[in-house]
Amino acid sequence: METDMQSTGSRRGFTLIELLVVIAIIALLIGILLPSLGAARQAARQTKSLANARSVTQGVAVYAAGGKQLFPPHYVYGKDETGLDWDINDQQLSNPNPNHGYVHWSYALFSSGSVNEEAFQSPGMPNGGAPATNPGSNAKDWEPEQQNDLGGTAGASTPNDRQVKRIGFVGNAAIFPRNKFFASGGDRKNELVNDTMIFNPSKVILITELNPDKNYQAIRVGSLFKSHRPVTPFVGVSAGVDVYSEPLGVSPQGRFRYPRESEILALSDIPEGAIDQGSESSLNAVGRFWGKARANAEGGTTNFGFVDGHAENKTLKDTIKERLWGDRFWSISGDDRVIPEAR
Repeated sequence: METDMQSTGSRRGFTLIELLVVIAIIALLIGILLPSLGAARQAARQTKSLANARSVTQGVAVYAAGGKQLFPPHYVYGKDETGLDWDINDQQLSNPNPNHGYVHWSYALFSSGSVNEEAFQSPGMPNGGAPATNPGSNAKDWEPEQQNDLGGTAGASTPNDRQVKRIGFVGNAAIFPRNKFFASGGDRKNELVNDTMIFNPSKVILITELNPDKNYQAIRVGSLFKSHRPVTPFVGVSAGVDVYSEPLGVSPQGRFRYPRESEILALSDIPEGAIDQGSESSLNAVGRFWGKARANAEGGTTNFGFVDGHAENKTLKDTIKERLWGDRFWSISGDDRVIPEAR
């Protein structure tokens, strides 16, 4: 009877082989699940960025509706060291008051309360986006080794741009003019754009994401981070990337063209300052960090916000093929037509 009781109450532990099998199964499950979890997190971040792009484009529409249907300039030189005021007479080739800094389009929306600051960020970018060109007195708003326009380093209080602290999006320069509202001689100048000029707003890109690769190299010149600059989608037929040098006179089909496929560079080839005459096309400053194609030379997809307020995820080259940057350079004087086909 005692022997039977001992036999019934005994417990057998795992053998070494069984334990190893269990560990192998757990490792296999982890190997299967981790990529799926990573892809799910990436998809969630992309969806959040797409929602942010939608919020910002809708905020721009609200701004335009309250300002004589005019889109804001992408940046202007500030009239003072604080506030949103700017004087058209100060918009010269260089800032007559460099300690005044820039008034950026993002701050016009943020300060009015129509868009919260977080909406200007992209979850796919380090720290949510690039720093302001002149970040101001909080050292946390600066990138390592960054300098402002006056050569100041982290924590320098002036100049202090009126711009959200981290910006993940950049505007289409054909809609958001720069501050070049004066022209010397026969040169072109910028003009504010009325939203009634854009006949097919659901087919025209308003904003897109910046390229953060190599510590924002595409918007950087040395230690300067030029996040106040818009991205110029077109190239001059005669003058190339310097669109302000394109002759004013009327041409048979227009003075501007979309970039050729060869002018959109592989991520590894994008040079410093691509956003402003640093490469064959300013569109090389557009980010390409979503989707499975991220590992290839051209990068992945990008989130784009459109004039009508919706947002889409596309490849940069598809936006060129579909001519989604517009058919005119609305923000520039002279013959602003874009020729029908790339040449």
